[in-house]
Amino acid sequence: MWSWVAHRVTGVLIFFFLFVHVLDTALVRVSPEAYDEVVATYKTPIVALLEYGLVAAILFHALNGLRVIAVDFWAKGARYQKQMLWTVMGIWIVLMAGAVYPVLGHAARELFGS
Repeated sequence: MWSWVAHRVTGVLIFFFLFVHVLDTALVRVSPEAYDEVVATYKTPIVALLEYGLVAAILFHALNGLRVIAVDFWAKGARYQKQMLWTVMGIWIVLMAGAVYPVLGHAARELFGS
């Protein structure tokens, strides 16, 4: 049940990110100075945490989407959906652990120094 909710929530979050991304990119045509100010805010540690959340949402949504496809199109998919969910969660945790330094490294250096 919770994977159904999480899949939809991550999909909505990704949609809103894309909406904001299109808006901030369009800002460059309206006011390059305002665009530069917006982009400067993206280099803050708080935004780095939000980026990490975005990576988490995209990875979960993609991996769980593959699981849903397997459940729908594999004859034995429904029988193994619980095991596939645990596999998705394991892969997701490993990938999120691997994304900590690339995504949050700059924020850590900003907060705690080189």
